[in-house]
Amino acid sequence: MEEKKEKINYKELIQKVKPDFEEALEYLKRELAKIRTSRASPTLVENLKVEVFGQKFPLKQLGTISVPQAREIIIQPWDSSYIEGIVKALENADLGVSPVVSGNEIRISLPPMTEEFRKNLLRIVSQKKEKAKKMIREAREWVWNQIQRGFREGRLSEDEKYKGKDELQDLVEEFNEKIEEMVEKKIEEIKS
Repeated sequence: MEEKKEKINYKELIQKVKPDFEEALEYLKRELAKIRTSRASPTLVENLKVEVFGQKFPLKQLGTISVPQAREIIIQPWDSSYIEGIVKALENADLGVSPVVSGNEIRISLPPMTEEFRKNLLRIVSQKKEKAKKMIREAREWVWNQIQRGFREGRLSEDEKYKGKDELQDLVEEFNEKIEEMVEKKIEEIKS
């Protein structure tokens, strides 16, 4: 007696991979926030890992971060014992800044951007974009392989296979457009 093969639903496969696409966007958003532009922003430093009492904490959990002027960031730790760890984290962060401690606050003045620094930032943005797109491609490939295998095993009709392929491609294009928009916005910030 022939055993009946369970049908697969290409729409469910595509829904299953959507969180992977979302994760690629979130990754890019986090990475682009770390790249400094000509304006100071708390996102530049808020997630720096600071060692305090033998543990690492994101800087935003250790004090307030403010931007009083376009190229200045002020960090006010909630406890003065955090200052040393914060300064060390800032110095190791490769931001091209020297933190200055005055009283119970740490000041960072961002230097004007040089053309060479801008080019370097644009290169980094391009690398982050490629990684996000690669995450999308890998997720798309996984779904497409599942759809093709379902078709080969007779668990999906040829019509469903092609509908799945089209829907998957539409979703990939939608997410790639979002990636391009985020990158364009960051490039404009860097160039201005």
